[in-house]
Amino acid sequence: MGEAAVLIQRHHRINKPQPMNIIDLTYRLGARLLFDGASAQLPTGGHIGFVGRNGTGKTTLFRLISGEIAAESGEIALPRRARLGRVEQEAPGGPERLIDFVLAADGERAALLAESESAQDANRIAEIHARLVDIDAHSAPARAARILAGLGFDEAAQQRALSEFSGGWRMRVALAAVLFTQPDLLLLDEPTNYLDLEGALWLVEHLKTYPATALVISHDRDLLDAVCDHILHLDHAKLTVWRGNYSSFDKQRREQMTLVAKAAKKQEEKRAHLQAFVDRFRAKATKARQAQSRLKMLEKMEPVAALIDHDVAPIILPSPQKPLSPPIVTIERVNAGYAGATILNRLDLSISNDDRIGLLGVNGAGKSTLAKLIAGRIEAQSGKIVRAAKLDVGFFAQHQVDDLDSGDTPYSAVARLMPDAPEARIRARVAQIGFSGERADTRVAQLSGGEKARLLLGLTTFEGPHLLILDEPTNHLDIDSRAALIEAINDYEGAVILVSHDRYLLEACADRLWLAADGSVKPFDGDMDDYVKLVLDRARGAMRAEKIAGPEKPRPQRQYVAKKLRAAEERMEKLAELMKRVDEALADPDVYTRDADKAGRLAAQRTELAAALAAAEDDWLALSAEAENA
Repeated sequence: MGEAAVLIQRHHRINKPQPMNIIDLTYRLGARLLFDGASAQLPTGGHIGFVGRNGTGKTTLFRLISGEIAAESGEIALPRRARLGRVEQEAPGGPERLIDFVLAADGERAALLAESESAQDANRIAEIHARLVDIDAHSAPARAARILAGLGFDEAAQQRALSEFSGGWRMRVALAAVLFTQPDLLLLDEPTNYLDLEGALWLVEHLKTYPATALVISHDRDLLDAVCDHILHLDHAKLTVWRGNYSSFDKQRREQMTLVAKAAKKQEEKRAHLQAFVDRFRAKATKARQAQSRLKMLEKMEPVAALIDHDVAPIILPSPQKPLSPPIVTIERVNAGYAGATILNRLDLSISNDDRIGLLGVNGAGKSTLAKLIAGRIEAQSGKIVRAAKLDVGFFAQHQVDDLDSGDTPYSAVARLMPDAPEARIRARVAQIGFSGERADTRVAQLSGGEKARLLLGLTTFEGPHLLILDEPTNHLDIDSRAALIEAINDYEGAVILVSHDRYLLEACADRLWLAADGSVKPFDGDMDDYVKLVLDRARGAMRAEKIAGPEKPRPQRQYVAKKLRAAEERMEKLAELMKRVDEALADPDVYTRDADKAGRLAAQRTELAAALAAAEDDWLALSAEAENA
């Protein structure tokens, strides 16, 4: 089932809630010390956001927790017999249907259903059915379908093979599989990176009510605020647990940093005062003893440990040197698409020279098509597009980060754009993008995802475009870098079109919203709160409609129920046949006189078979009702 993509370690549920303890953990990655005697206790059932700068070791901790790698020293104590689940970075593939892949992620359920088809022993049959009821096995297909639908797969897509989808979409399937299994400890590493805004909104709602412990690495402030009740902070190779969501953590930490800074300043003033006394009176016999006493006080005075918050290099988006008169782009009755296939119909839109437009809509609704149309990367199939003379468009798309030349350096990439400039001027421009000193000569292959995104953004906006199109610009950025990007966008004096799953970014930067839906793009009358409500109401309405009506054609759920109904009937027949054999044996009067022990065993077996048959009949009745509803 693509085990490399989904890691599920299944055991029985935890009987008594136990916290997860990280005790004196030390781990090095090459020369870098990622964890230095780090300790933390994660509350059972907590929804914990895991934050820290990119490259500090958050994903490494997930690998340590799941046992992929071993710590240098220390211990990670998981609750006994806990089920752990996380999504790997490799996308699943193959001919398996999406719905089957998700269902197969629950290994216990799959094994029990397979065993139920061949089991002969009455006790084992009863145990299997009891466990299937415990894990709610019969409702699993409907639950798996709801999760896939929430992540953007309609009923038709759920029946298609994994191999028919791109890597990003297959990662969504892997996420669906982990959510479906509901592990006792859920580990999610940037789960919204492969989602559109609608999928991210659904995931937030889903995680709010997740019934077990969830540890989520994320740079999405809205997710961290809406879902998390604790924050695990990794800084300076140490771990600290804070109560509350991300905004609460951010406020508490800033207050603590202010207090620590004041304490450090006060201590420094005291040290200066003591040192001045020592320097002044050390040579005087009458004051020598006091001076010596103060010198000892200085030696014993422990310095206040400063909470250093590493500065993030600002992101600078050069504004256009010569603003253009509005509108800079006018689109009238335009159809657009590819190779004769029309994606968008009858577009009527206009862009001013200082617009901040958030482009909304599910993946596949045409957002990328519109962005390419505006940027001039595809031509209109019909209609009229008028662009201002000398319009310069900067286009940033997340997939372009992977297209950077791995052998390049920030310096060499910028030098090509400044062929006649002296080295000092080139290096000054490279530093402005965010690569000063030796980082300017670091090969792209050795840069982090966030650094690559920063470089690409700097190259894209190098000439100060009049219109900047940003397609998922935050995917590789940590929270502080995202804040720097928001500030840069708001300082930029050109027009901006934003495509992003990051609601916080859209709310902070966009003052107009366009919605791609139903084969067109139109202005959305409302703000982000209105759009969130629309998306969630639509999802809930679809679920209600499915429960009330359902389509006329046979559905996978109906087929599944029919299959289980036949299996239940076969189990009833099997149990009835076993009871008939036992009754025939008990009907022989000689059995009581010839072998009394055997007679006792047969009588006990008949009682067990009768109980198992009654349970099977109850299952059959429940499945019959479900089949009628389906």
